[in-house]
Amino acid sequence: MKVAVVHDWLTNYAGAETIVELMLEMFPQADIFTLVYDKKKMKGHFEGHKIYTSSLQKIPFASKIYTKLLKFMPKAFEEFDFTGYDLVLCSSSSCAKGVIVPPYVPHVAYVHSPMRYAWDLYFDYKKRSGFLTRFFMKHWMHDIRLWDYVSSQRIDFIVANSNYIARRIKKFWNRESTVIYPPLNTKRFFPGTNESRSDYYVAFSRLVPYKRIDLAVDAIKGTGRKLFVIGSGSEKDALMEKAKGDKNIVFLGRASDEVLREKLQHCKAMLFCAEEDFGLAPVEAQSCGAPVIAFGKGGALETVEEGKTGLFFYEQTPESLREAIEKFEQLDSKGTFKREDIIAKGRSFTEENFKNQLMEVIEKAKRICANENLD
Repeated sequence: MKVAVVHDWLTNYAGAETIVELMLEMFPQADIFTLVYDKKKMKGHFEGHKIYTSSLQKIPFASKIYTKLLKFMPKAFEEFDFTGYDLVLCSSSSCAKGVIVPPYVPHVAYVHSPMRYAWDLYFDYKKRSGFLTRFFMKHWMHDIRLWDYVSSQRIDFIVANSNYIARRIKKFWNRESTVIYPPLNTKRFFPGTNESRSDYYVAFSRLVPYKRIDLAVDAIKGTGRKLFVIGSGSEKDALMEKAKGDKNIVFLGRASDEVLREKLQHCKAMLFCAEEDFGLAPVEAQSCGAPVIAFGKGGALETVEEGKTGLFFYEQTPESLREAIEKFEQLDSKGTFKREDIIAKGRSFTEENFKNQLMEVIEKAKRICANENLD
């Protein structure tokens, strides 16, 4: 069976790219189609596969400025030709799901999110953008939304990465979807042999605005508590400036898997401040034995059990997070958060479940397309 795996872009290795790797494990001979590809940043991943990039790859520095090319992405993905393929499998949070697939070829899209900047986070992105970006958003986004809706109707089967995303898919595209949770990478995240936890907190993610690491910094600063911030991104300098003067807030940058894992295995808890579509970070932390203090919205509500594997705070403010930390410390001193419960929750998101459930959807799509061809 000739399979195409379509992904938005291959410029950084994160949670969405682990899904692509799992798809390729299921279909080892699959070809990859993507908007742009940064070979250097993706070193060690996808190298054994044929990778087709869009016409936008030819633009100088395309792998760095691709986010500014949203207006041209729909056409770029629609240019890919899937004649001769038996299955098209998409991993999409932007335009990848909008490819045009022959009617006899099953098209299954694993959707991490409908385009955030086109729909529910439009005003937030607009507010935080510069004058030029705001100008183009105002003039282009209406057409992008129309294309996003129309292209969503071409997909045979939609898979959502959480119930939260399934609701957004229904709201913005009026499509039903099947929920299949992303799995944990057990090779990277696992509990240590030493069960003791140290007196520090961890916040780890890409340091970009919507991850809201600023809340963790503001909530910890001046309290005498210790925080390790792990990750890199556009907000790094601003966050370091915000933390200035508090030696207990330490930035470790883009740490190795070994460093990240060791910090999670021994921290008091992980602070998770974003409203995520699913958010693998809480799952990864729990699998290492770390309780999670998370913003009580989005995918975290499906991965953290309040009062058992962590706690929620319900306003994205430093004060709300600080109150949750204080409450956590009171409960933790009473032994409320059992290590075995925390680890079990994290490790319940297995690769085997993911692959089996996704294969069921693919087989269903193949049967339906085959029957339609007989008609």
